[in-house]
Parts: sequence; structure tokens; C-alpha cells
Amino acid sequence: MKRLTAILLMALLPLTAAMAQKSTLNATLKGVDQSVKVIVCEPQGGRLIPVDTLTLDKKGHFSVERNSTEPQFFALALTIDRSPMVHVILLPKEKVTMELAYNPNANFLSIASTKGSDNMELYKGYTDIVSAVIADPSLQTGINEEIAHLLDNRPNVLMSAFLVTYFESAFEQYASLYKKIHTSLAPTYSNHDFVRHLEDKLRTAVVAGMEAPDIAMTDRDGNIRRLSDMRGKVVLIDFWASWCRPCRAENPNVVRLYHTYKDKGFDIYSVSLDNSREKWLQAIDADGLVWENHVSDLRGWTSSGGKTYGISSIPATVLIDRDGKVLARNLRGQELENKLKEIFGQ
Repeated sequence: MKRLTAILLMALLPLTAAMAQKSTLNATLKGVDQSVKVIVCEPQGGRLIPVDTLTLDKKGHFSVERNSTEPQFFALALTIDRSPMVHVILLPKEKVTMELAYNPNANFLSIASTKGSDNMELYKGYTDIVSAVIADPSLQTGINEEIAHLLDNRPNVLMSAFLVTYFESAFEQYASLYKKIHTSLAPTYSNHDFVRHLEDKLRTAVVAGMEAPDIAMTDRDGNIRRLSDMRGKVVLIDFWASWCRPCRAENPNVVRLYHTYKDKGFDIYSVSLDNSREKWLQAIDADGLVWENHVSDLRGWTSSGGKTYGISSIPATVLIDRDGKVLARNLRGQELENKLKEIFGQ
């Protein structure tokens, strides 16, 4: 019996290996000199990490091969300062051809043409929209509508689950698009990271009118501070971090509004996505964040408060009323000031 089991296991090994299918990307890069190389980056630990550097031939050709039973996601960058990226999804057995075009004036990498992949055809549609805005900045006002329309027409293409994250900071407005894409892809790609991200966003959706989920985290002194203990006040939940430049740039405005309305019942509950206690506390002092409700579990992107509210990018805010109901998400700058004027008066 043991020998039979061993034989069966040995027979299964080549079968398992055979299940992996080779996929190939053959691409051409235009708009750069031959000294520029292509960097292949793969997701590791929530970041895109360089794993290979490819040299172009005399005609600008290069190729990437993958062997897998699952869709392969990676990004292509260039060996130039502040290089733009093109994101790629290859399905098993796919043979994809693609022509990339680099625009040095806008520092943008677009797809001029592609064949063999619905995913890359969809991504080309996205770069076409962005390229049009680069050529005519007056089109910027309609870019969100164009991208949403593009994805709404192809919800069953895996790349849609990646591109819809363009709307992460405006999730409340585009929640129905997230849901449509998730519903279309879940039967086929239920375990894919992109689809699971959409599921997490929808599960933790915090939208206007609902009761704000409670947060209980430790403050600078190690004491538990609960968001629910601030009932009776209008509260801005501010998700930020010392290393987040846009957050730090917005802090003077938040401080000004706090001093303007704190005596009328406005307060702030700051949730830091820092990993370093020292840098967190230094930033609080340096930016003059004088309110008391500063909390963090120093777990970065895995912060319990951030996960409760589905935070995947910062700065991010949630404004809640005196009864603990959500008023709005991601108000900053003039939009936040206008809302507080509406609530408290001039």
C-alpha cells in the first residue's frame, strides 16, 4: 500500500507541474532612446518591487514570460527619474502583443496598441482617456465620468477590479460601480486579491446616513479612547500618518477649523497609520494638533481603525454628526470648511 501511494504521488507531480500554463507579453517601447531599460515590478507586501530589468533590442522590443495557473499581475517602469508605470495582467496561456508609447513632456506611459488580452485592451482604454486629458486639459472635468463609463461597460474583465481603485478616495460616490464589478468577477475570481479588495471595501462600506462604526484604540498615554464617547459633538475622524505628505499639508487647515468651531461643538478624532511611535508624536507636536483624541495601534495599513472604515489611502476623513451618524466622507480643504459653515453657521 505504501509503495502504491508513493507511485501515485510521483505520478501526480508531473500532472501538477503541467497545470501551469505559459503566458507571454511581447512589447515594443517607443519614445525613448536605447539606453533606457524596462523594469519589471511585482507586488510584494503591498508594494511593487523591481524583480527584473530588461534591455530593449534595436527596434525597442522586449518580452516577459510567466508560468502559472493563475492571472499574473505586474507593472512595467522605465530606468528614468520618477518613471511612470503600465500595469499588466496576463492570463494563463495568453500571448499578448503591445506597443507602449512614452510621452516625455507629460512623463506618461500609454498603450498605443495591444492584441490578445481583454485586460490590456481595457487598460489601453484607460490610458487613452488620460492621454486625451494630457493633450487637452479642458477635458479634466469629465475624466471621472469617462473612466467610470469605461469600467461600467466591462465589469467582467479582471483589470476593472484594479482600475476601479482610481476612485478609492471617492468610494461612497462609486460604491455601485464597485458592487457591479465585484458581482461580475466573484464567480470566476473569488480568491483573487483584487476581487477580495472590492469585497472588503463593500463589506466595510461607510456611507452617509448610517451609524458610524465605533473605534476603540489607545492614545498617546496608553489609554483607550472610544469614538462613541464623543457623541453630542460633530466629529471629524481624520486618518493620517506622519509620513503622509498630503496629510501634513492639510493639517494647518484642520487646525484652523478646529480652533474656529471647537467652542461650537466640533472635535477631531485622529487615527494615525504610523508604525513609529516617536515619529507619530513628533508630527503631532510639530503640526500643532492640540486636540486630545489622538489614537494609533502603530500597525500602519493594518490599523484596526483603518480596517473598520475600509481605509486604503490617506488622507481620508469621515464627518459624523452629534448622534454618531455619518454626514460625509473625504471632505478636505474648502469642502470641509463649507460643510462646517453649513452646520455651525458663519
